[in-house]
Amino acid sequence: MLEAGTGRRLTPRATEIAAEARVLLEESGPDALTMRALADRLGIKAPSLYKHFPDKYAVEAELVAQMLTESAEACEEADRTAPGSLPALMAAYRTWALAHPHLYCLATERPLPRQALPEGLEDRAAAPLMRVCAGDQDRARAAWAFAHGMVILEIHGRFPDGVDLDGAWRTGAEALRG
Repeated sequence: MLEAGTGRRLTPRATEIAAEARVLLEESGPDALTMRALADRLGIKAPSLYKHFPDKYAVEAELVAQMLTESAEACEEADRTAPGSLPALMAAYRTWALAHPHLYCLATERPLPRQALPEGLEDRAAAPLMRVCAGDQDRARAAWAFAHGMVILEIHGRFPDGVDLDGAWRTGAEALRG
């Protein structure tokens, strides 16, 4: 695992801390992720965390890097399995996001900590969509905005029970296919 923003590998202890932060986040959501709660889970005092991460922002940046890496992997696999298929790419994105709702929200409901991310990671995460959209940045942004909007509404339970979300996804992907 690379240390966010440095290109260096995380130390084994920093990797352990990040893994526990991820568990805490996935179990309890972004508001529960505090340095004190993280230290308690690790059985240490909060100041000990600062030997490995300068602040909570750095821990969160590591988790955002994990989200971008994992969602990129899911989309890359969808692009390998169904090359050029926007519906397949959107389905992979949706599936990954719904499986990790708290991590997804942490990474997408705040400004992206670009300066703290490993170099090239944001481009890697966008690459499958850019390929499917034949390099058309406007279409790729529209497709991502649709997918993100649908995912975040679904995560937050904003659709009425019984609606055909799969149909809405198909319709959106078809409209954006180009």
